[in-house]
Amino acid sequence: MDRNPSPPPLSRDVEEDEVAGGDCIGSTVYSKHWLFGVLSGLIQIITPENEKCSSDDKEQQVELDEEMENDICRVWDMSMDEDVALFLKEFNAPDIFMGVLAKSKCPRLREICVGILGNMACFQEICVSISNDKNLGQVLLHCLYDSDPPTLLETSRLLLTCLSQTEVASVWVERIREHPAIYESICFIMSSSTNVDLLMKVGEVVDKLFDLDEKLMLEWIQNGAAQPLDQPQEDAEEQPVFRIVPCVLEAAKQVRSENPEGLDVYMRILQLLTTMDDGIQAIVQCPDTGKDTWDLLFDLVCHEFCQSDDPPIILQEQKTVLASVFSVLSTIYASQAEQEYLKTEKVDLPLIDSLIRVFQNMEHCQKKSENSTEPNTEETKKSDLTQDDFHLKILKDISCEFLSNIFQTLTKETVSRGLKEGQLNKQKCSCAFQNLLPLYSPVVEDFIKMLHEVDKALADDLKESFPSLKVQT
Repeated sequence: MDRNPSPPPLSRDVEEDEVAGGDCIGSTVYSKHWLFGVLSGLIQIITPENEKCSSDDKEQQVELDEEMENDICRVWDMSMDEDVALFLKEFNAPDIFMGVLAKSKCPRLREICVGILGNMACFQEICVSISNDKNLGQVLLHCLYDSDPPTLLETSRLLLTCLSQTEVASVWVERIREHPAIYESICFIMSSSTNVDLLMKVGEVVDKLFDLDEKLMLEWIQNGAAQPLDQPQEDAEEQPVFRIVPCVLEAAKQVRSENPEGLDVYMRILQLLTTMDDGIQAIVQCPDTGKDTWDLLFDLVCHEFCQSDDPPIILQEQKTVLASVFSVLSTIYASQAEQEYLKTEKVDLPLIDSLIRVFQNMEHCQKKSENSTEPNTEETKKSDLTQDDFHLKILKDISCEFLSNIFQTLTKETVSRGLKEGQLNKQKCSCAFQNLLPLYSPVVEDFIKMLHEVDKALADDLKESFPSLKVQT
């Protein structure tokens, strides 16, 4: 023989493996041929021939075929892989999904298609492509008017993903501004939905929008504000008027009842509103709205967050939500001092107690961080401490300002009652002074003067502990 012998014939299994290898999408084991088949099935669903049926038939086509649902759900799972997502883009799958969203009467199919687009948008190149497609953008925003909660959830997730991409965020903000009905749809969801997952995701969208664009936030604050509060009932029934603050409060109450940890986003929305004069007015201009906001937030800090029986380290989990809550409470307290719901010892003393407890827990957290012996690198430790210190400092600054505002409104009667009931004593006053001094020295000095009239011995004792106060009477 003048050549090497031929290799043995491939077994059927090996042959199939090699064929399958050429059919794989990128480095995955997913089959291009199978995916083509599923997408072709979707195209068949929305072809004109399949639309030729009576309106009654269309109403009956809301259920998705079980085999198709299983297949398209597999695509949903697969789309989390970047190779698959890119392949779907190259195959113009977004156009197919757009056709489904525009024509299909099946809520489950619509949910899955938006969910796949949401997964694809997690990759920057595809996110930019989806965002720059004006027609697809219009169809996706139209999904915010859907009545199906799962579809609304996936649409909100997709929108949040796009808003988080700096390159295309402004595109979506502008589109949303061009569609005023989106405000009403989102307000309707916040004010009426009992789906906590949906409420939390919609809250994240609103939070992101307000953070990105103050102009849009102002427009939403003013939307409905011109509507008279004493509008005749017969006119009010024609078109419900949504005001942003009551809708946010309603969503926050619903989230609190099922997932208190999810309140952070709605508290942050309220805090963002207070960064604008119009936002503050939206909260306090209507007495009922101001009182409802105050009552909810007051209850949170006095009965839910950072309680006396919680471990001090709980502050690390709650520091951001507490900062938002205290910030809004402080704003209301400063701007609405004349309101009856704020003129009571039942407000001042519990808040003083909560604020001082936050200071005490903060001191514990800082000491624990400094003494941490976890096996991390020095660089990681420093980074973690810096991040913790940053959020704790924000909380401290807000808490100090709020406490100083309260101290300035205290009466001798309130101080006397606080001493009797335990909200004020040497340990708690010392903790408050350590945090308020030296920035709020005048406030502390005035408090010491009042305390001197109520309990001279305690006032003198505190002045001994804080030499800078000794010069004051």
